[in-house]
Amino acid sequence: MSLVKTIEEDSQFDVELTNAGSKLVVVDFFATWCGPCIGIAKKYEELSEAYKNVVFLKVDVDICQGTASKEGVTAMPTFKFYKNKTKVDIQRGADPVQLEEKIKQRMGNAEEGEDDTVVKGHMDLAAFISKSGCECLNEADDHPLVHAFTTKGGYLESDCDEQLIINVEFNQSVKLHSLKIYGPAENGPKTVKIFQNLPNTLDFDKAENMEPTQTLELTPEDVMEGTLINLRYVKYQNVQSITIFVKDNLGGADTTQINYLGFVGSTAASTNMSDFKRVAGKKGESH
Repeated sequence: MSLVKTIEEDSQFDVELTNAGSKLVVVDFFATWCGPCIGIAKKYEELSEAYKNVVFLKVDVDICQGTASKEGVTAMPTFKFYKNKTKVDIQRGADPVQLEEKIKQRMGNAEEGEDDTVVKGHMDLAAFISKSGCECLNEADDHPLVHAFTTKGGYLESDCDEQLIINVEFNQSVKLHSLKIYGPAENGPKTVKIFQNLPNTLDFDKAENMEPTQTLELTPEDVMEGTLINLRYVKYQNVQSITIFVKDNLGGADTTQINYLGFVGSTAASTNMSDFKRVAGKKGESH
């Protein structure tokens, strides 16, 4: 049974994006007279049945001309991808293989249930991480930073001692609400210093001595899978990059391990202050 919903009028479009919350939304901008649009329609319906955690919409550009114009659609079919009302990707043309690959990429970990940990008004910002701009100092060759950006196996581990410096860049300005730092109780991160928008990569001496935006003292409960570590949200309103200095680990082990590193927040363009809840800081968080 097809789970695709057709937008009947312009006013309905924003409502559907809002109702989707943090789920991935795929929108097929099509025309009834467009041959490639007709050709991929059946595959689009099949994808809606296969990926039930994703919202699939169709917009007839001749009926919803205002929406098509606002979204800059000039060729059909155009597929656009949204999370938390923010565009995260686009595909022009009727390539079914590419379309499914983009859905798999942009849905992130929704199929694993991680969206349950996201706060109302915010989303997992994995889609906004610019992986080419990320780096990690003192990562083990066999367990690099890229392994910590997915929950599908692998992990980040330090190399010659317990310390790590992780620099993460975003492809647009974001507002950070909280972190996910999953790791084992015996050697997960403990003392974590967070810096933002640094012009250059820190070395370990500077990381030790510079005043951070925030310092976290983590507990084994903080690094359990499914836990959010709340940040002082007011301090993270225009973030282009985040630098995380892991000073030591929970068990005093020789190396530190991070199974997953994630960021929860919103893009500057999608922030709606009426959606926010006041969230108290976690025990052990410095102020």
